[in-house]
Amino acid sequence: MRYQELSYWLSTMDDPLTPRPPLGGDADADVVIVGAGYTGLWTAYYLAVADPALRITVLEREIAGFGASGRNGGWCSALFPTSLPALARRHGRDAALRMQRAMQETVREVGRAVAAEGIDCDWQLGGTVVLARSEAQLGRARAEVAEARAHGLDPADLVLLDAAEAAARCTAEGVRGGTYTPHCAVLHPARLVRGLARAVERRGVRIHERTPVTAIRAGAAVTPAGTVRAPVVVRATEGYTPGLPGQRRAVAPVYSLMVATEPLPEEIWARIGLAQRETFSDHRHVIIYGQRTADGRLAFGGRGAPYHFGSRVEPGYDREPRVFAALRRTLGELFPVLGPEVPVSHTWGGPLGVARDWSASVGLDTSTGLAWAGGYVGDGVGTANLAGRTLADLIRGAESDLTSLPWVGHRSPRWEPEPVRWLAVNAGLKVMFSADRAELRTGRPSRRAALCNRFLGH
Repeated sequence: MRYQELSYWLSTMDDPLTPRPPLGGDADADVVIVGAGYTGLWTAYYLAVADPALRITVLEREIAGFGASGRNGGWCSALFPTSLPALARRHGRDAALRMQRAMQETVREVGRAVAAEGIDCDWQLGGTVVLARSEAQLGRARAEVAEARAHGLDPADLVLLDAAEAAARCTAEGVRGGTYTPHCAVLHPARLVRGLARAVERRGVRIHERTPVTAIRAGAAVTPAGTVRAPVVVRATEGYTPGLPGQRRAVAPVYSLMVATEPLPEEIWARIGLAQRETFSDHRHVIIYGQRTADGRLAFGGRGAPYHFGSRVEPGYDREPRVFAALRRTLGELFPVLGPEVPVSHTWGGPLGVARDWSASVGLDTSTGLAWAGGYVGDGVGTANLAGRTLADLIRGAESDLTSLPWVGHRSPRWEPEPVRWLAVNAGLKVMFSADRAELRTGRPSRRAALCNRFLGH
């Protein structure tokens, strides 16, 4: 497999992406981690920092960064898949606010760790601007800011922008306003995950690539090459979780696809904005996301690819020509300065993990030693760091502010069996697309918006 072809990010690595040696037979460890993406590697990192004597082994089916960690939009944000009001309803206002503060602090922690380990991943703390391009979207922007204030966030945490203020940050077509948060950094995701893999190896962690795990059970991770026995086994497999025995309905792997333009000239950037490399989106229901890369490209993605029956994950699903065409069309609508044929150089995609209640979770069952983290719904770049720090505390038995956060120990319900799962997820996507089309056509909130909120777990 040519790993460089999996994403723009992996194609621009100086690293040749040569797989590390696979597991050579049965082995023993103190902690075995299944998955060498952000979750698994941050867990290994903070465990190794806290206790250098721990024997930590990471098992990866392909190479570090093969999955979402090497293909995402490069937002290290304070976004959490469960909204602040939903968290408050479930756990109380104080717990919800603590969760949001922990996410905000996580953005800075990733920056600190990147600097400490000398990981060159084009990190820049520029914040996020979310545009409103219709009255319906502007209404959602106002409501989001009001909810943030009502739940205890500071005015600077989320700012309502008028049309001129929003356009000063991102000059997209038809901007009527928006929101801005400083709690997001832009980065090169593949350089982060590959640099993190080298950082944990320097601290004595063993990484075995091209080593598929066929079963996880108390005290062991089983592979065709042998079994790694350990008192603690961490599942860090996110969108690939349904491929494990007994996990078919744990999360739904939903695909997100991206495109990247050729490097754009400075005169084009002067008309688009993003001078601080702010990440950007808008207030539509079907999520879009973008960033200005360090080499001057627009990297732009969105949801909308279909969910595949039986939670199947296949290489061919990474490429949906219809979705790539829609992304190019949307990019051209946002930025007409790009011209009628947006100059796209790379297209790619991959699965992310969605729990049935749209709630990310992290936990350790002390009776079995089985630990897990995931269900990030595409907000995993920052959240995986918080998960890694939290798992490190849980595994070491250290009580901390992190281990008392409301997502710790949460158990999401399982997804419905097929064909109900396929029907429900794809019907939800259709409702969101329909609501967005109606709102752009009329400018008014769609009556389908309430269904969208229910589908999104808000």
